[in-house]
Amino acid sequence: MTAASSAQRLPWLLIACGCAIALMTFGPRSAMGFFQLPLLETRGWDRTTFALAMAIQNLMWGLGQPLFGVVADRIGTWRVLAFSGISYTAGLYLMSVAETELMLHLSGGVLVGLGVASGSFGIIMAAFARNVPADKRTFVFGLGTAAGSTGMAAFSPVSVAMIGALGWQDTLVWLSALMLIIPILAIPMVGNSTTSRVTAAEVEQTVGEALREAMGHGSYLLLVAGFFVCGFQVAFITAHFPAYLSDIGIAARWAGIALLLIGVFNIIGSLASGVLADRYSKPIFLAWIYIARSIVITTFLLTPITPASVVVFSIIMGLLWLSTVPPTNALVAVMFGTRYLGMLGGIVFFSHQVGSFLGVWLGGFLFDRYGSYDPVWWFGVALGLFAAIVHWPIREAQVARPAVQPAQ
Repeated sequence: MTAASSAQRLPWLLIACGCAIALMTFGPRSAMGFFQLPLLETRGWDRTTFALAMAIQNLMWGLGQPLFGVVADRIGTWRVLAFSGISYTAGLYLMSVAETELMLHLSGGVLVGLGVASGSFGIIMAAFARNVPADKRTFVFGLGTAAGSTGMAAFSPVSVAMIGALGWQDTLVWLSALMLIIPILAIPMVGNSTTSRVTAAEVEQTVGEALREAMGHGSYLLLVAGFFVCGFQVAFITAHFPAYLSDIGIAARWAGIALLLIGVFNIIGSLASGVLADRYSKPIFLAWIYIARSIVITTFLLTPITPASVVVFSIIMGLLWLSTVPPTNALVAVMFGTRYLGMLGGIVFFSHQVGSFLGVWLGGFLFDRYGSYDPVWWFGVALGLFAAIVHWPIREAQVARPAVQPAQ
């Protein structure tokens, strides 16, 4: 098959709508850090309270994704994405009017987390994988990840500007209304796992069989362990970087610029990752990403922190930010095919979100206890080296399954 004919087979409407949904679902949750200080000032809560809400959000995202992956595999992607828009809308609105810590945790934590989970990368990429030729999957995964990065780049400065002009509560109300677009964008993403281009043997495999197969596969378990680190690092920075910069005397606008730069360069990193991971060993590529993250964070912490160093840090971290996602999801597809990619990719992502929970919660808890974010920064450096070690021995090959031919 020529490159031209392969390109013609790509379902561009489905890809475009999936990318738009990734942009929408990733945008507001990436801007949550900007709401921390004004919300706490209004309600009189401490940082641990906000951190716990964001940690619950990340945990719900992680817990929900494999479950929503199973639902999408069985009854269709559109229904799951429609639920995403409804849950996201309700969560952001109720967060704007929450006057108790419990309501904050239920709205910004549980409902927003479930909204992100049901409209997350795993759900969208599983739909992509079922409709895209195998030789184009990592590239299309890169497009989806880049779209999420675009959401981060767009929503960060917009949220800062809206909070300044309208206040944090009205900003949340407007964002909640915007999430109602998701069910409409999801209309072209109909179908479930039975509509995929896979072999009959893969379709006939049960959920239990797929789980037992994955849980007995060493490379898959290493991938699960390594992705924990990605969640820890990026969630901590997303939730606490604005407050961290404010604490050390860096003007608030630089936090907005920082997350904007991370989002912009994340687009480049995600697209580059989608291309490079098709050409080189995905596990080794991932190992080098985690090593680079540890080097960048160490350099940032050991040099004087100025607006210029914040810019440099944000650019480099942006290139590395979600560059892990395309090769990680592609490895799951390589190992097991696309039949249960929503579920098995969701389990990998659950590990990511357990890391996110700990990164966000420990950031707030240790700050309130010691008055510094430094312990969590350095723990993230150590975890980056751990992730590099566990990715190195992963085998990029289909699981031994004599009755099943490689997915096309």
